[in-house]
Amino acid sequence: MSIDLKLLIWSVALTLVQAVIAVIGAQLQVGLPMLAGNREKLPEILGWAGRAQRAHRNMLENLVLFGLLVLVANATGKANATTALGAELFFWARIAYAVIYLAGIPWARTVAWGVSVVGLILIFLQLI
Repeated sequence: MSIDLKLLIWSVALTLVQAVIAVIGAQLQVGLPMLAGNREKLPEILGWAGRAQRAHRNMLENLVLFGLLVLVANATGKANATTALGAELFFWARIAYAVIYLAGIPWARTVAWGVSVVGLILIFLQLI
């Protein structure tokens, strides 16, 4: 299995961990009965729990792009050292992004996101 595919699997694991953290944070703020219900009139989740939710949503959006790029690169035989570097940049930057977002450090979060986008671009460039 290529490093790209391995990092795709680990990115899915990271996304799952982020979901669990977001749910725990929401549960601490609004309680399990509110989360288990229909979530009508759910109050806004604030603080680190709100940041955890937003980081998870952002990861979901980016995981779709990363997954498609990695799968196409592997299916077409274009996975190489550059796609591996792109995958590594994406994965490690997404870990940094999640931690930095939870900590509430805005500009560092933006830098980490930018590095993950560079990873996506590196993979994309191998496909065109």
